[in-house]
Amino acid sequence: MKAVMYGAGNIGRGFIGQLLSQSGYEVTFIDVAEPVIQALQEKGRYPVRIVSNHRYEDIWVENVTALNGNLPEAAAAIADCDIMATAVGARILKFIVPNIVAGLRQRWAMDKGPLNIIICENLNDANKVLEEMLKAELTTEECKKFDETVGLVEASIGRMVPVQTEQMKDGEPMRICVEAYGFLPVDKAAFKGEIPEINNMVPFAPFDFYIKRKLYVHNMGHATCAYLGNLLGLDYIYESIAVPEVRILVQNAMIESELALSKCYGASMMDLQEHITDLLYRFTNVALKDTCQRVGGDPGRKLSPEDRLVGSSLLAMDEGFTPAYIAVGAAAGVRRYLKENGGVQSMDGAKAVLREVAQLEDSHPLFRLILHNYEMILDGCSLAKLAAEAEKVKHESMNAVV
Repeated sequence: MKAVMYGAGNIGRGFIGQLLSQSGYEVTFIDVAEPVIQALQEKGRYPVRIVSNHRYEDIWVENVTALNGNLPEAAAAIADCDIMATAVGARILKFIVPNIVAGLRQRWAMDKGPLNIIICENLNDANKVLEEMLKAELTTEECKKFDETVGLVEASIGRMVPVQTEQMKDGEPMRICVEAYGFLPVDKAAFKGEIPEINNMVPFAPFDFYIKRKLYVHNMGHATCAYLGNLLGLDYIYESIAVPEVRILVQNAMIESELALSKCYGASMMDLQEHITDLLYRFTNVALKDTCQRVGGDPGRKLSPEDRLVGSSLLAMDEGFTPAYIAVGAAAGVRRYLKENGGVQSMDGAKAVLREVAQLEDSHPLFRLILHNYEMILDGCSLAKLAAEAEKVKHESMNAVV
């Protein structure tokens, strides 16, 4: 059995490639980083270190190789594989489309069976985004063939894999350090033909709930922790979540999303609460050395209308809840955005971000709520005061509903 893993980075090697290899596949990574390609070709394996606060475990991922995505052989590998996955990053997807299209055309010419592509990108509606990109390069007839033979399968990537430092590599350049969590929920309804058996892959339908849970609970809580850590001048996520006020704000923000998801999808509150408890503990993983800089990266995307901070807030409002705590994280995200994009930390600057990036109108309640928190941050308020204000806003909103 042959698998193509498009992207040999942290998630590609540190999660999906590992699962595919352990499931009996010959795994071909496609990437453009020549040192990584060369190392995989020469050694045919690489180490993954699973780390926690108490111990670590080294495993070797075997039976792997790699190809350069700039060479024709990449499309040929796609044409010949039994399963494919992508983990290249949302902004890179468009650059791999030509190879996928070329591979599909070769595959159709060979009259091969269906191809399922597991999309492991931190992107809302990733399947629809990739489908639109691919079909833009196909003829009308090829689009029909595509609909019949290609499954675009969304995945929810829960494993946390930080930027790898030299210390984490521990003398082995290809080593990837990861947390122990290793389940891969995927969209059961999206597969074409038989669903392959892959270690720890959990097919589930309807899948939209899993996507929203990952984005609006895990990713939102993680980003909030990072941005509050930025406010305090902290480097690591484990340092940030250890601050009591940060934990209060993050936990309550996640609970706000939990309540909205439970009401929207009829999901079990108990299961969601257990998920939050598990996440909060995983955020404390010192050995993972995940940074506030990495987790809070690309704040513009994280503040976009359907992403973790604004998207979760809007869902909460739609379901009748005031996102008082999520709004604190969003305000801290606005501060990070202005800092990274050369903006002035001012009320006018924050308003521009909320209008242009979050696409909120000035009259929207969320616009005013985030702006209020940003003003408190601008005035130098402590996290304790921000938490107390969020509690007050929540209390007033609950009484207003009653």
